[in-house]
Amino acid sequence: MSFADPRDGDIEDDASSTSRHSLLSHAGTMLLDTSLPKLALALVQALVIPGLVLGGAPILAVWFVQQVWARMSGEATLLSLLAFLALDAVLIWRFGPRLFRMVERDFWTLNAALVQPLFMAMREAVRQALEARLGKAPEAARLARVRRRAGLLAGAVIAVLAALLALAVGPLPHVFETAHGTAGLLRLAGDALGNGIWAIAAYLAIAAPAWSIGEALAGTPRDLPRPDGTMAATWRVAHLSDIHLVGEPHGFRLECGRDGPRGNARFDAALAALEHAGLPDLVLITGDITDAGRNAEWIAFQAAMARHPVLRARTLILPGNHDVNIVDRASPARLELPSSPGPWLRRLRCLSAMAALQGGRVHVMDARRRAVGPTLSAWLAEEGRGAAMAAFLDAGRRPSRRAPHPRAVWTAAFPMVLPPAGSEGLGVLLLDSNAQTHFSFTNALGILAAQELRAAERAMAQWPRARWLVCLHHHVVEYPRADVKLADRIATALTNGSWVVSRLRRHAARIVVLHGHRHTDWMGEAGGLRILSAPSPVMGAGYFWVQGFAPGAAGDLVLCPPERVPLDQGE
Repeated sequence: MSFADPRDGDIEDDASSTSRHSLLSHAGTMLLDTSLPKLALALVQALVIPGLVLGGAPILAVWFVQQVWARMSGEATLLSLLAFLALDAVLIWRFGPRLFRMVERDFWTLNAALVQPLFMAMREAVRQALEARLGKAPEAARLARVRRRAGLLAGAVIAVLAALLALAVGPLPHVFETAHGTAGLLRLAGDALGNGIWAIAAYLAIAAPAWSIGEALAGTPRDLPRPDGTMAATWRVAHLSDIHLVGEPHGFRLECGRDGPRGNARFDAALAALEHAGLPDLVLITGDITDAGRNAEWIAFQAAMARHPVLRARTLILPGNHDVNIVDRASPARLELPSSPGPWLRRLRCLSAMAALQGGRVHVMDARRRAVGPTLSAWLAEEGRGAAMAAFLDAGRRPSRRAPHPRAVWTAAFPMVLPPAGSEGLGVLLLDSNAQTHFSFTNALGILAAQELRAAERAMAQWPRARWLVCLHHHVVEYPRADVKLADRIATALTNGSWVVSRLRRHAARIVVLHGHRHTDWMGEAGGLRILSAPSPVMGAGYFWVQGFAPGAAGDLVLCPPERVPLDQGE
């Protein structure tokens, strides 16, 4: 007689489960399991080197100007001054953009590695502490007031601490430096690192209260009732998310461990139920297609879609944090160096799957024309982009210095645009809301780049009378609920969600935002912007929604009563 069924898993499958282990428990395990030499090297690459670049750039610029001027201004004539300015202009034109991009990239590396997690952790910890005093089911208006005040308080606390840090290393950056010998170089490196700390601290002192005020002004999230009108849907859109496919027939899933369903049968059941309920116009899967972005998991997704070819031709996907940011789903302590090709390998696997599924239907933006450009497949074929990315996947590095870096290709691929069928049709924008991280423990961090959102707005401007579904993985606002665990709140919503809401609310009448990430069924709005969150049909919800949309008489996009599609819970 067998006493255990291996398909039910065991304690080892729960090693990285957030449903079985607390955030504090994971942190302790992480400290014990982390390779200290690798952690030190990762900190140097992720924090120290970007700090040196950021802080050393003004010192280098001032030193260069001093040296050039000293050699050209012997007689301080007008001619020497003009020559000096002309030389500076040429050098800035030739090397300035490259230097600016390097400094900007290192600034945002520091921002993603340190500033955003700090702000999110502080804000959500303050909110959690204040909301705990409200009880289990507080009045919605009272909860909204507490959240606004908690956000403002957290922003003020972070600003004061950052200002004190800036004063401690400053009070102003060092820009006039000379270095002689080893001691001078060490002092110069110290001053450059101090400048980097000062710049981040000064930025945080200004940005933290600005973010908090922006959140307070963006609009209080509130629940919306399910539409009960009689208007028939013109467009039926099945909204799925967080299917977390694994490569093994009975593999566990990172977040839920053995509490999750075994294997991928529920995704097949969802597709079968969708066909039985009537074919929709579109199927949107808003991220976390895979559990860890592995090749075997993408193969499982492609195989599942191949079994439903009619739905496959109507399906659009976008990247989630599990598709691009999980270093090792079996070990939250696992980290990879910022110089590792791992993040780009996962992104290229995702991009390749998107190209195979929807490459002939979605378009990328043409940055030069500032308009919708070629299809994704055609764009990847241009200038050898696809071939260069295939070479990177094969070798883990660019085939040549002239070949595009995966960062440039990935960034330029978003937003992806499914144009509306007609001037007043329904278009779809697919956004990438994932911050780049190198640590499974911080994989859920989200941010939407300003460049990407503005490109999406330019796409909408090309069809000014069309309606749009704006799709991303992360939720743009925290739901109006007080009983969310702190572990589920830190670094999960978009860090710049209030800014995203403020930008999109100007188009609120003709757009709806769809997202996943939290595995939660929610229909709400913030500042007039309507937001639909999809439950995970694979991670326990047991159902999903087919949303209905119709064109309004005033050019708006109307929500119609959604259709709830239950799943067969049999394994």
